[in-house]
Parts: sequence; C-alpha cells; structure tokens
Amino acid sequence: MEEIEKSCIDCTVGNCNWEDGKYPPFCPSTHMDPDLLADAMAEYEKKDIRRVTIAAAEVEADNYCKMTRLEETVEFAKKIGAKRIGIANCVGLLSEARMLAKVLRSHGFEIYGAACKGGMQKKADAGIPERCDAVGFNMCNPILQAKSLNARHTDLNILVGLCVGHDSMFYKYSDALVTTLVAKDRVLGHNTVAALYQADKYYKKVFGDK
Repeated sequence: MEEIEKSCIDCTVGNCNWEDGKYPPFCPSTHMDPDLLADAMAEYEKKDIRRVTIAAAEVEADNYCKMTRLEETVEFAKKIGAKRIGIANCVGLLSEARMLAKVLRSHGFEIYGAACKGGMQKKADAGIPERCDAVGFNMCNPILQAKSLNARHTDLNILVGLCVGHDSMFYKYSDALVTTLVAKDRVLGHNTVAALYQADKYYKKVFGDK
C-alpha cells in the first residue's frame, strides 16, 4: 500500500491553538516552509483583507456558542460594512431564501437574489448528458448567478443550497466574498455533518473500501 503523506487531517492532538509544545512528528506547522508562511501572512497586510480578517475574528470571539450561523452572518456583514448582499440559491430552497432576505432587509441591507435556474438554459446546450434531464431539463447556472450578482456590485454573497460542484463554480466566479448559510443535502435535511457522525455506523456506505 502506498504510504499516505500525513497532514493536519491526520492529527489527533490539535494543540496548534494552544501552543503547549506537544505536536505529532509530522506536524505541518513545525515543519512549515517559511516562505509559504511569509507569503500567506503578507496577504493580511492588505487593507481589505485585514478588515475582513478582524471582522471574522471578532464575530467568532464575541458570539461563539451564543449565536446561530444566521445571526453570525448578519453580524459579519455589518462588521465589513456591507450594504448590498446577494443571495445565490437553489430554486428548491426559494422559501428559505425569501426568509433570509426578509431577515437581512430587517437589518437594513439591500438584497438581490439569483436562483440557480435563472436564464432557463437547456442542459444539452452546455453539453450535459441527456440522462441528467431526469431531474429537470433546464441547467443549474452558477456562473450566471455569480455574474448577475457581480453586475449588482454586491458587497457579500450568501450561498443557500447550491448543489455540490455548482457551489464550487459560484465561488470561482463571484467577485464578492462568499459565505455559505446552507449546504444542500436533501437526504439529511441539509444537515451534512450527520453523515460524518454516522460514517462508521449507519452510513458505512460512504467508505470506498466496503
């Protein structure tokens, strides 16, 4: 069997947050490329990046285990000075997206939404196999969603239930920062982490060596 290159994901200590000096022998932090670290830290010197970094840290410190992710999202948007917020949602979560818009508008934000089926383009036009029409003829269009919100010059975009992969393309094409409120999982009621909690029990099928 090919030897696995160990990294943070293989750590069972997690002491990098406490600096008590006990680290695994493969610890990426204690074996860090100094140039890589310096390059990353240099980014935090940029004014816009520092503003977001401080806002995120303050939201975590002030509200940890006190606020829901929805509430934290509102606080984060306020701290970065966002005025116009975009919502990129799955059409299957329109009611959730509308409620999110209602919440955000109550805090004074200007909201613009872009649903995944916007533009109503056929899947075949993008080279998508015909068998995919079984769940609808029109394609999900995350690139159009991103470009639509870019055209509105949103300060922050919130993702609500885009499919796996479609969310990846939205992140890639969005000009504004993106945060995810809902990660789609229709089987588990959008509680994606439940599959991990049960991965060695009821959801053993997730392992490739079954």
